[in-house]
Amino acid sequence: MTHLTRRTLLAGLATLPLTRPAHAGQSRYVLVPKGTSVAFTFDLSGLAQSGTMPIQSADIRIDLSNLTNSRVSVTLNAAESRTRLPFARNAMLGPDVLDVARFPTIHFVSTRVQLGEGGRISRGAKVIGDLTLRDVTKPIALQADLFRPSGSASDNLDMLSIRLTGALNRHDFGASGYADLVQDTVGLDIRAEIKKAE
Repeated sequence: MTHLTRRTLLAGLATLPLTRPAHAGQSRYVLVPKGTSVAFTFDLSGLAQSGTMPIQSADIRIDLSNLTNSRVSVTLNAAESRTRLPFARNAMLGPDVLDVARFPTIHFVSTRVQLGEGGRISRGAKVIGDLTLRDVTKPIALQADLFRPSGSASDNLDMLSIRLTGALNRHDFGASGYADLVQDTVGLDIRAEIKKAE
C-alpha cells in the first residue's frame, strides 16, 4: 500500500459523506488479497514478536453517503497463523492459547462506526464490534483509517484501503497459556485493500 498516503486520506476523503446522495445506501466491497494482511504483535519474555493471520472471508458494506451505516464482518483463519518463531507458533496454536483444533477461526462483526473530527473516517474514527475467539465474544474498538489510491479522482471510490489498529487482552478470551512468558496484551494491525463489487 505504498501508493496510498495520509495526505490522500485527509484531502480526498475529507468530504466523503457528501460525495453520494443520501439514498445511495450500502455498497458491497470485496477484498483484494494481494493488498490485505492481518498482523498481530505480542511480547515474549520481554522481546517484541509479530505474526500474521489470513482472512478466510469478509462481508464489507460501505455507505458512502452515511459512513456510520457501514458494516463489516470478517472471519480469520486462526489455524493458519504464522509467527517468526516456530516453537512460539506451536504453543500459540495449542490448547492453552488459540486451541485451533477446537476453534479454527476468529470472527469480528461491527456494531457501530464512530466518525472522527469533522465526520471523517480518520482523526479518531473507530469501528466498534464484537470479536469471537475461542467461542468467547467480547466487544472491541479499533482505530480506523480509510484511504483511496493516490492520484485518483475525489469522486472515484471504486478502490479503497482500510487500516484498523487496536489491542486485546488475551485472558478475556481464555487464551491464557504461558502467562509467565507472554504478555497479556496482543496488538492488531489490519490492512485491507478493497474494491467495489461488480
